[in-house]
Amino acid sequence: MSDFGWLKNSILDFLYPALLHDGFPAFSSMACRVLQCLITDGDTIMLTTSHKARFSIEEWKAIFRNGGLIIHNIQSLPENTAHLSRRDETVHWFALNQVGEDFLIIDDDRSLNELPDFLKERLMQTSSYIGLADAVKAVVKQYVEAV
Repeated sequence: MSDFGWLKNSILDFLYPALLHDGFPAFSSMACRVLQCLITDGDTIMLTTSHKARFSIEEWKAIFRNGGLIIHNIQSLPENTAHLSRRDETVHWFALNQVGEDFLIIDDDRSLNELPDFLKERLMQTSSYIGLADAVKAVVKQYVEAV
């Protein structure tokens, strides 16, 4: 292996992480560090993923725990039986639920670019290939403190 073989392997591991027994890619240690800095014990994580109905809340806690994140409060949007876009699903949920102004939406779904302004201003859109990275940690933290 050349002197740069380790770099090639690191890049490949980053771009194509191993799949775990739950079917999800291994969590990026970078993303875990960023999320651990953002999430406090009193925060509630609202799952919006298209996989949200695949697992119970306890299974989701285990998935996060296996990935290196301890999350105490997890909720989920209802199963998307109407096959709404993520944007429409999110807008519908916010219309039906009383939510304060202290929230952040972290998602890679591009349909969220069309959210109404009051939701879009709280959107931190990630890359589906990279997710959260240390490079955006400061921006996210500053954003959260401003909201």
